[in-house]
Amino acid sequence: MMKNEAHDGVVTGRARRLILPLTLAALLGGYNGCLAQVPGPGAVKAPAQPPPATASDSSAASSEYIIGPGDTLKISVLRNPELNAEVPVRPDGKISTPLVNDAIAVGKTPTQLAQEMEKVIGEYVRAPTVSVIVTHPVSTFSQVRVVGQAVSPKAVPYRSGMTVLDLVIEVGGLSQFAAGNRAKIVRTEGKSTREIRVRLSDLLNKGKISENVPLRPGDILVIPETLF
Repeated sequence: MMKNEAHDGVVTGRARRLILPLTLAALLGGYNGCLAQVPGPGAVKAPAQPPPATASDSSAASSEYIIGPGDTLKISVLRNPELNAEVPVRPDGKISTPLVNDAIAVGKTPTQLAQEMEKVIGEYVRAPTVSVIVTHPVSTFSQVRVVGQAVSPKAVPYRSGMTVLDLVIEVGGLSQFAAGNRAKIVRTEGKSTREIRVRLSDLLNKGKISENVPLRPGDILVIPETLF
């Protein structure tokens, strides 16, 4: 009986020596896990990262209206109403307003023209703020055109957010001889010109929305005739 008790006592002691460290380790591990999840009083939360710029953003910025001959511009100078004016863009591409003579307007966006006018007016007025608004867009720069096999090929006034589908609807759709999938958009960018292929038949007949290309002022949609 004494040996068994001693043996039992040894086994129990060893078991306790093994179980106790394991239990403490588990408790400490859970405690450390809780500390890792709860920020300290001095912790600073990382600021949220802004979403990346999308293609639509860049395209919107690049599609700002380009001033052309014949457009009418409303020029406003903040806190200086005597310098305000509403003037047409002359055939030579220039405008004249109080304090600004023969400023080149054609080929510029309203924002670019306003910034240039601020520099000139700034020689006479302290820190001027100029705004330019196109009140009557009539130049070819404010239009998109369709040539070729449309029901009614013509020039259409451009409007913000206009797509190739909007333009095709404006001209009555494709003619019966149109090779819609060989259509292209001719776009002028600065001094260069590039072509954008667009499969109009797939857009109109199959609903392929990826072919619904956003338009820019001055774009020309060319719809060729079918070969057979």
